[in-house]
Amino acid sequence: MARTLKPIPFEAILEAQTRLVGTAVRTPLVRLNVDSSHEIWLKLENLQPIGSFKLRGAGNAMAAASPMALAQGVYTASAGNMAQGVAYCARRLGVPCTVVVPDHAPATKLEAIARLGGSVRKVPFETWWQILVDHHFPGLEGLFIHPVSDPLVMAGNGTIGLEIADELPQVGTVLVPFGGGGLACGIASALRHRSPRVKILGCEVETAAPLSISLAQHAPQTIAYTPSFVDGAGSKSILPDMWPLVHQLVDGARVVSLRLAADAVRLLATRNRIIAEGAGALSVAAALSDSDLEGPVVCIVSGGNIDASKLVKILNGDIP
Repeated sequence: MARTLKPIPFEAILEAQTRLVGTAVRTPLVRLNVDSSHEIWLKLENLQPIGSFKLRGAGNAMAAASPMALAQGVYTASAGNMAQGVAYCARRLGVPCTVVVPDHAPATKLEAIARLGGSVRKVPFETWWQILVDHHFPGLEGLFIHPVSDPLVMAGNGTIGLEIADELPQVGTVLVPFGGGGLACGIASALRHRSPRVKILGCEVETAAPLSISLAQHAPQTIAYTPSFVDGAGSKSILPDMWPLVHQLVDGARVVSLRLAADAVRLLATRNRIIAEGAGALSVAAALSDSDLEGPVVCIVSGGNIDASKLVKILNGDIP
């Protein structure tokens, strides 16, 4: 049975901001170096110590846990970035970490998990997805850190919204790469309090876009999921316990092609000297393909953990 999740209380996001001091960095907000019909700003979460916003959620959830809860270590289910966040924090706390990954997880992210001291267990995608639904993996002990539908994780993500509101209070639209919805809902929970007129739009790639069709149908839908180089966003459906929250907090969706996603990765590298992974560039692809967005527009560059071989292909104009 799906749990009932509510918007994250503003006080919980403020508490997360305090907990994360010394763990996550306050990332810069910079202009995208292109001519466009509206201001486009980049929130550079690729500059976190692990190269992804996931450090915020993992750091807050683990800092809030008691020593007893952490006594047997921690584990998570992640394609890579949350895994790095949990492994990074586990190493700092001196507790063991296990990561269950889907069998298509990219090599760069697996190498980073191992470098941070995490143990990796590969499973088929369907098994991995069921862990996200069940909040549990049989046979593993320790504290489970859910990568998406954990209020403490979303509160950590919400600190991004606080920083945006502080630096760009007139923001009109925030474009957020959409995977499970924890990033979008965390940011929206913060901005509903600080900048209530702002629009929060989830960004998906065409090969894995359940949000757009679910919002159109006013109910969660299951779609055909095709893995791609955009491995940090998209899935076959929206998690049941996340749908009511997503439906309440996310104002709409933008779907971009693999071509546009790759073009955005290349543009970020050549114009702003920013390395973004496929998911991290979805927001930029969406901003550049929609001239009707209310500005100023903030694009969440959610991560920069891309395999070097894929990046080379993209810089050469190809799609990995």
